[in-house]
Amino acid sequence: MTGNNTNGFTLIELVIAIAIVGILASIAYPSYVNQMQQTRRADCEAGLMQMASAMERDFSRNNTYRDIRGAPVNFGNQCPIDGGTTTYNLTIASTPTTYVLSAAPVGAQATDPCGTLTLTNSLQKGQSSGTLAECWQ
Repeated sequence: MTGNNTNGFTLIELVIAIAIVGILASIAYPSYVNQMQQTRRADCEAGLMQMASAMERDFSRNNTYRDIRGAPVNFGNQCPIDGGTTTYNLTIASTPTTYVLSAAPVGAQATDPCGTLTLTNSLQKGQSSGTLAECWQ
């Protein structure tokens, strides 16, 4: 007796498997992108806090706030501070008695829902959109 014993997948089974993988990918990818943005934002927030500490140390020596991105402190103009692909551009707006550190998102981070992050000499945190609880964790 000869039977129809075949091994493998039918075309319908293959199409169903591809459809399931596609649905799972369409759900997972936005979550991945959001998590990566949160990670890059947290890295730059830490960089802004490091810059604020350096500004305060410099103020205690010179009795004035100034741009610390040059020698001897040498903070750069971008996040991540230690190099790598730029995700934020950093600016310092300072007077002798105050400063505002800003981080504007660029590149892969440009669609970040929090927008530009700010930190002042009184450690007041801010963002151009979103809420403080969502953006500064």
